[in-house]
This record gives sequence, structure tokens and C-alpha cells, in this order.
Amino acid sequence: MKYHLLIVDDEVLAIEGVKSDLDLNKLGISRLHTAINVRQAKDLFVRERIDILLCDIEMPQGSGFDLLTWVREHHPNTATIFFTSHADFKYAKEALQLGSVDYLLKPVRATDLENAIRKAQDIIKRNSEFNRNSQSHQLWLKHHSFIIERFWVDLINHSIPSQPSAIRDQVELHHIPITEESVFLPILISVQKWKKELNRRDEKILAYALKNSAEEMIIGEGSNGICFHLDRGMLLLIMVANRGTNWEYEHLFRACEEYIDSCNDYFYCDLSCYFGNAVEAHEMADLVGELRRQDQNNVAFVNQVYLHHDNDTSKPHAKLPALSVVASLMKTATKDAVVHEVETILDSLVHNYVINADILHQFNQNFTQVVYSFLNLKGIEANQLFGDEESRHISESAGRSIMDMLIWARHAVNKAMIHAEAIKETEKIVQIVKTFISHNLDQDMTREMIADQVFLHPDYLTRIFKKETGFVLSDYIVLEKVKVAKELLSHTERPVSSIASTLGYTNFSYFTKLFKKHVGLGPMEYRSQNNKDQ
Repeated sequence: MKYHLLIVDDEVLAIEGVKSDLDLNKLGISRLHTAINVRQAKDLFVRERIDILLCDIEMPQGSGFDLLTWVREHHPNTATIFFTSHADFKYAKEALQLGSVDYLLKPVRATDLENAIRKAQDIIKRNSEFNRNSQSHQLWLKHHSFIIERFWVDLINHSIPSQPSAIRDQVELHHIPITEESVFLPILISVQKWKKELNRRDEKILAYALKNSAEEMIIGEGSNGICFHLDRGMLLLIMVANRGTNWEYEHLFRACEEYIDSCNDYFYCDLSCYFGNAVEAHEMADLVGELRRQDQNNVAFVNQVYLHHDNDTSKPHAKLPALSVVASLMKTATKDAVVHEVETILDSLVHNYVINADILHQFNQNFTQVVYSFLNLKGIEANQLFGDEESRHISESAGRSIMDMLIWARHAVNKAMIHAEAIKETEKIVQIVKTFISHNLDQDMTREMIADQVFLHPDYLTRIFKKETGFVLSDYIVLEKVKVAKELLSHTERPVSSIASTLGYTNFSYFTKLFKKHVGLGPMEYRSQNNKDQ
């Protein structure tokens, strides 16, 4: 068989370098095409048969992943090889090998390129042979996974009614390769936590690898099934067979365990798999809904394989524990003691009770109330203390799992108690305020603006400032401005209007009146008097 190869890279020199390394006759390549962007590549796919796609990932007019998504929809028999200058993950090569034959780093060695192309040719040969021997599998490939994915997504989201007649109409309309004898075993795969910070591009790469790894490790060759993204961080794998099939549950269960171990090692995530029962198509939407609720209520454990309704009936359902001890410790003990008490309560819930998302949500509400009551007692504004992006993110994630709840508890307790301790040092607070005022005399400062700097309520700050300095906060600001004005009038020739503007006063007459009130002389009189004295 002679192969047609397409090279896609926005760098012409890179294309020429690859071409120079290829021995076309030796590799059995009869046609070599090139493109410098995704649009040109698509045009070539329309006009030519492309067996092997060698594609860069990062290009200005569409990425290699965008092109591969399109190719998978319109030309599923094409084998793809990625090559790139960027190695964001040391396991990215292995991840992408699961779905794209190979992942090569520039500059590509000729031997690596040749091996990747031969690997692609082997895959094409195997697929071609398998197509000839499996009519059912041929139908799945013929109509391509995108059409089938769309059918299942619409059915599960109730865009297609869960009625046999409605499903039958869609199957006939879109030539979906299932029959009235078909039954389906859904396995929900849910990413519970990424173990490192990921931007959307990195998450997309890993999500792509998770999907292809599930297809290879759980579905495998010779089995009929499909895997697709149901939601962000969530895959749905559907095994397909005829009614009466003896499902190899033990084999599938073990495959899921191995898949989880692989994802832990290579794809930076914790995840769990949820098995459904073998059902007919019209029962799928309700069953997948139950699996999603099972995942939502799994707040205590990660990296597990669960059967449908796999609950621990030996444990009673949890009741909300009282947090009075936590509230008391926040007033009298160290922050470590408070965090330890919260950890002890949650650990007891996990090991002695059945805990679900509702219980965790209610616990979070009660815990947050305890923290906010403590802050109110200390005169600290909760929205100011926890208004930063990090606090908001941690707080919003608290209800997802016990681990996320613990992260929020440590963060909230540490931040609240450290700041409360700092308030005891009123001299330090007052000095921070004085420094802020001296650096911002050109501003029209308000109590609220200043209070934000120390995360205190304006009334509370005013009280401790008066107690420490003897001045009302607003009077102190005016006196500091007058002090600077006197210095500028005495030692510079700047116009009074310029000095007023420098100190944040846009109304010249108001500044003059204010200055005279505190000094006894108007600005010009003060300058004249001061010059005489000198």
C-alpha cells in the first residue's frame, strides 16, 4: 500500500527540514503534501486522500488539536503524529501516544520520525484489516464517533425524549449502528482533582489523553464501545452488546482500576469510575443521571471504582455535628488547635457515617458561620478579609469533597485568627494607617478607603485610632495635609493653587478657608509672615 502524507507547520523551514529527512521510497510514501495553517490543511483533506497527518501543535490560525478534532470527525481513518517545540509535561509524549500515534519534540531526529511513520502505517493496516472482518465495527467507524457522540449526548440531556419510538426515529435518521437487541453498559469517569495548576490549554491536552487512554484500556480492541466528554472533567464510556450478553464485569472492574492507577501516574489527577447496569437505550438518561448524583455525593473518597448504588449500608447516615467547641477554641486556643478539632470532626464523619454532598454543604455553612461570628466579634469585615481571588476560589470549592473542605477550614481559620491577633497590636495598626495617609495626601481619602488597608470596619478603626492617637481620623488627615502645606509654603515658591491640588483639594477657596482655620492665617499671609521671620 502506498501512503499519502500531509505535513502541517506554520514554519516553512521546519517543513523543509522534515522533508529533507524523509526517504519517501523507503517509507512507501507516494504523495507528500504540505500546509502552513489549519485552513490550508482542511482544503487538502477535501481534495486529496490523506493517510498520515504530521502536525505541529501551536500555530497562529488554529492549533493542531483543533485540526485533529476536525479530522476525527471528517476523516477518522487518518493516523496523526504531533511534533512541537514545547514540552509542557514530561509525560505529554506518552499521553498523546494514546490517541495520536506519537508525540515528537523538535528538532525531530530522522530515526524517530521514521519510526513514528511506520507505527502510523501499522495502525492503518490493522484498522483496515479489522474493518474488513467486523461489519459492526465498520459501521461505527463509517458514521464516525462524532455523530454517535452527539446522539448519546442529546439522549442523556433529554434533547431526544427517552421513549423507544423517539430513539428509533433518531437511530434511523442518523444511521446509528444499534438495534432493538442492543443493550448498553455506562461507566461514568469523573476527575475529582487535578494535582497541579492547569491552564485551559493544558487541561485540554490532559482531557484528550484521559479519553484516549480510557478507550484503549477499558474498551480495548475487539470490543464495541464509545467514550466521550459529558462535561468538563467528566467522561462517559458506553459498552455496547446484544441482549443476553454475559458481561465480563470482573475484567471491566480490573481494567478501570488499572486505568485509575495510570491516570494517577501520568495525567496529574485523582478520579473515580461509576458502573451502571446493562440497560436499553431509553433507560440510559435516567441511569446516567443516577451515576452523576452518585459522583456528586462521593465527597469522601478518591481513586475508587463503584458499582451502581454501591453504598456502605453498615454505616448510619450522618447528622450535623455541633461546632460549639470550634467556636470556643477560636476565642481561647491556637489556630492549630482549632484546625485539629475541625479535622477530627470530619474524620469521624467519614469513618463512622455515610456522608454526602448535602451534609458537607450544611457543615460548610455552619463552619463558615462560626468563622464569620468570630470575625464580627473582633470587628473584622469578612468580605474584606476573604475578598481576594485565592480565598474566593478555596471557599467556592469547599463543598466538593472532604479534602476541599479541610483546605478551606485551614485557610479560613489561619487567616481569621492571624488577623485577629494582629488587631491586638493597635500600635502597629495605627502606624500602618499613618503611613498610608502620609503616602496618599494627594487623594481625597475616606474612612472606608483607609479601613480597607487593615481589613477593619471603619467605625472600629476610628475608635482604636482615636484611643491610640487622641485624634479623630478625619481631623488627623487634615492636620497632616496642613503640615505639608506649611512646609511647601515655607520652602518653595509654588503657587498656592498648585499646593492645594497636590494635597487633593480641587476647590481653592475651600483649601484657603481650611488652612486659615487650623493655622490662623491664610496661605499667602503665612508665606509672607514666614519669609519675614527668616
